[in-house]
Amino acid sequence: MAKHAIVAGSTGLVGCELVSLLLEHPAYDRVVTLVRSDSGIRHPKLEQRVISFDRLADEAAGGFEGADVFCALGTTIKKAKTQEQFRKVDYGYPMELGRLASVSGAAQFLIVTAIGADKQSAFFYSRVKGEAEEGLRALGLPSLHIFRPSLLLGEREEVRFGERMAVLLSRVAGFAMRGPLRPYKPIAARTVAKGMLEAALRGTQGTHAYPSDRIEALASTHYK
Repeated sequence: MAKHAIVAGSTGLVGCELVSLLLEHPAYDRVVTLVRSDSGIRHPKLEQRVISFDRLADEAAGGFEGADVFCALGTTIKKAKTQEQFRKVDYGYPMELGRLASVSGAAQFLIVTAIGADKQSAFFYSRVKGEAEEGLRALGLPSLHIFRPSLLLGEREEVRFGERMAVLLSRVAGFAMRGPLRPYKPIAARTVAKGMLEAALRGTQGTHAYPSDRIEALASTHYK
């Protein structure tokens, strides 16, 4: 039976790669993206819904039954300007999307958070990510997949000095990260997208969390 996907955050680093993979894959006959404005992408399988995420439940409703729902929403403090706005994007919107998926009978919910996500964290960023994970777990989704990548590699519109330095240091070290350091090795956004798609294709029930090394393992079996 053909599958259909709903993707929020499709213009971001991981989301963009994910949509490309979903459109290519024969298992999916329909890919719906929830966007703030027209992305300009055209494809026979692609349906864009231009919405306001502040009215997500009203404007994005419909088509969730049986869908694989992918959430790659996220921002930075620099873009958000305030902690309140950051929390809205990284906690509020994913939770609203998760609730919509739950009440509408979505088959699976797959979300990108971040390494170190922990509701008890002293760091605001990690704490919000952890709170989002906990909130989604409490919804009782039949199939919840949480992806916790380390530093993402890929071309961004926004230049992030700290990330550039981290990537440079990792390359100097030859990515020689093993054992307990392995989950901290930078990972390509496309690898994360492949891991998400592979998890969706497997359709495993229950709640599952994947650090970067497990994401790489999933991605390596993609299309097999």
